[in-house]
Amino acid sequence: MVADELLARARAGDGVAFGELTEPYRRELQLHCYRMMGTVSDAEDLVQETLLSAWRSMEGFRGNASVRTWLYRIATNRCLNALRDAERRPPPAAPPSSGFQPPEPSRVGEVMWLEPYPDLLLSRAGDVASEPEARIESRESISLAFIKAVQTLPPRQRAILVLRDVLAFRGPEVAGMLSTTENAVASGLKRARATLGARTGAERAHRPPLPGSGTEQRAAAAFVAAFENGDVPALISLLTDDAWLTMPPLPLEYQGHAAIAAFFTQSGFRDGRRSFRLIPTRANGQPAFGRYELDPQTGIARAHGLTVLSIDGEKITEVASFLGTNLPARFGLPASLRLRTSTGAW
Repeated sequence: MVADELLARARAGDGVAFGELTEPYRRELQLHCYRMMGTVSDAEDLVQETLLSAWRSMEGFRGNASVRTWLYRIATNRCLNALRDAERRPPPAAPPSSGFQPPEPSRVGEVMWLEPYPDLLLSRAGDVASEPEARIESRESISLAFIKAVQTLPPRQRAILVLRDVLAFRGPEVAGMLSTTENAVASGLKRARATLGARTGAERAHRPPLPGSGTEQRAAAAFVAAFENGDVPALISLLTDDAWLTMPPLPLEYQGHAAIAAFFTQSGFRDGRRSFRLIPTRANGQPAFGRYELDPQTGIARAHGLTVLSIDGEKITEVASFLGTNLPARFGLPASLRLRTSTGAW
């Protein structure tokens, strides 16, 4: 009865009622848009567009579907419209002109717009359903590996896969959202699953430790110690043989001990002339760190980016070093750190 009254008031133009009706879905809609787009900034913008569109069309909503389904239909189509814009993605960023040349990468990345998603937002967006057809588990469906793989799917296949396998909407519901047939949804889902399976087969065999477990904490602590000390051999000892180092938005990607060691020696730490501090946080359900580069002249370490670890058992399979001085702030971290003592304590 309360929901019916809210709906009637919202259709009559009551903004307060509209807010009460839609606010419970804001966070999960943002997560949905993030899965579709791969960036938090795009997701935030598209949620705003979704709610504005819903407000403008509220009078015509007759409740044939739930408010949640109606909002997901609007959000999904907003994302598809954005993905059709060929100018949306900027060209890959060039390496910074700081007087050094990074070593030859193992490959050039194809999803350079990817951004990490704060776990603080995940805790408010319990969107992963438990119906039998939802085959992708909650942790996997927000992992960096999954988000990156989903970005390589054609937009409509991406939407179908997320709506069906992550959010567990039924085939007829998805067909209605996308103004297509159930057969088209089934066909698109089959192709999307095959493509995704080929890309994430190895990742799905991984055994990430439980969040906050002793195994995860030990791996993260060892990484911090090695990274802050610029100890390349210690860093390499923490990695699997086929580990990756990536650094969006730069397209450079390095795989394996030799390639990653060469990057850290020649560019990352530059023979001991660069020093970093790491502040713990979490992103995409994984251990993460705000990364700060120390200026030895001032004793101030300024935000440099965010590092996210993918862990298999007790070893690290990927070090995703996102570049961007504004990234730590999105995770509630400061823009800079200052040495507290002459011995280097913080």
